[in-house]
Formats: sequence, structure tokens, C-alpha cells
Amino acid sequence: MWRAAMSEEVGKAVQSVLERVNQAAARRPKALPSVPPRLVAVSKTKPPDMVVEAYRQGQRNFGENYVNELVDKASDPLILESCPEIKWHFIGHLQKNNVNKLLGVPNLFLVETVDSAKLADKVNSSWQRLRGASTQRLKVMVQINTSGEQSKHGLPPEDTVNTVKHIVSQCPALHFSGLMTIGRYGYDLALGPNPDFQMLLSRRQEVCDSLKLPPEEVELSMGMSTDFEHAIEVGSTNVRVGSIIFGNREYPNSAANTPIPSPTSKTVSEEAAKKMHHLTVSEH
Repeated sequence: MWRAAMSEEVGKAVQSVLERVNQAAARRPKALPSVPPRLVAVSKTKPPDMVVEAYRQGQRNFGENYVNELVDKASDPLILESCPEIKWHFIGHLQKNNVNKLLGVPNLFLVETVDSAKLADKVNSSWQRLRGASTQRLKVMVQINTSGEQSKHGLPPEDTVNTVKHIVSQCPALHFSGLMTIGRYGYDLALGPNPDFQMLLSRRQEVCDSLKLPPEEVELSMGMSTDFEHAIEVGSTNVRVGSIIFGNREYPNSAANTPIPSPTSKTVSEEAAKKMHHLTVSEH
């Protein structure tokens, strides 16, 4: 009974979010690259069964914040058997001493959080060693700390171009896929377009101008459960959505841990959506 209910709720939530993703993409200004947005379902703290249910609904891209949790989940027999085409995104802070462990993950698709040239070098050399004669390059994004908060990881925005140049010229085992930001939590969209997203757009333009790359080849990973529609409207090609698909996260031994509400719950989404619609957006 529980499994049937869970399957139905996760399925409804995935379809609902995909519909909102497509609607937001249709509202983009024509001047932005028409790259279909990718939905990354963030399964942090959720059991393999819930990943499988989302996969059965057609979801293929999944994100994890912690290396150990991703290693365990990606190697789980149920996921290996039921989700042969799954694509794992690593979206958390990556320390150099965890690189080898991360790169051993089955079906690793994209590392979104490379935040220094030194980390890029480590990922590059480890991928070369692990993949041996394989010519397959690992997709990576460069994480930018657009809000300037000390609690956030990522490069200072002014270091973006040089770091991307380093990856492109010095890391032959890596494929530079784009830029990523977390941004400041709780930004009030009534004030206008999110400045963190605008910052990432402007840094992409600098990268494209400097490296002679077309904008459609440089992805932007920005937007989460509370603001993914606005992020897509201003140009995001990769949104990371967890709680409105899987429900609130469960943290063991936390006094604040409360029962998970229905994943289709509209906490934040309706109010945020009202603020997101009809915003005047700019590319820079």
C-alpha cells in the first residue's frame, strides 16, 4: 500500500515539475539560447526506492550533494538493476581527497561544482587514470559564488574566465559544460530579476567572448525548488529540484526532523510563482 501511494505521489510530482519547467521555458525572451532545460531531481537523503519511482516516470538526471551518499546510492543493486540509463550529477562541495571516490561512481554524468583550477587538475588526472585508454571526457561545470557569501562555495566571479581557460587548455580529460551557482537563499522576486542569476548570465557572456564559444554550448545550472521557474525564464538550462518532487528531506538524529509532507505539496511554489511571472528580465 505504501509503495503504491509513494509511486503515485512521486509520479505526479515529477510530471507537475516537468510541466512547470516547459511552461517557464516558453516564457523566455527570444534573445536567449533556446536550449531545453534539464531537470535534475535532487534525491539527497531519499531511499533508492524513490529514485526508482522517479526513473519509472521518465526522469533520468539525478543529483546528490555528498560523495558518500552518491557512492552508496549509485551502487545500490536496486538502482543498478532498475535504472540502467540513470545520469548522476554531483552538486555538492567536492574536496580533493574525495575525487577518486566520486569518479568511481557508476553512471556519473556531470560534476557541477569544480571551484578552482587545482581541483580541476585533480579531477582531470584522476579521470585519466581511472578511465585508462577510454577517450570519454568527463563533463564538468565551474561553480561561481555569485552572492559573495562566505558560507557558499565557488569561485569569485572575477576568476571565472581564467579558470575556464585553464580547464579548456590544460585538462584534456574534462569537457567544460557550463557555469553553476547556488545563489542567495530567499531572494524576493518582487524586487526584480535575481541578481545572482544575472551575474551568472554576464559571466557566461564573458566566457563566450573570451573563448569564442557560442552561448548555447555553455550551460547555466541555476535554480532550485523555490525559484527554478524564474531561473529558466532568465536562461537556466539545468535546474536542481528536490523537495517538491520527493518531499522535505529527512536528516537522522535531527530534533527538527518532521514527517515528510506529500511531495506534491505547494509550499512556496504558488506564492513564488506569482512573483516570478511577468518579470522583466535582461540578459546581463
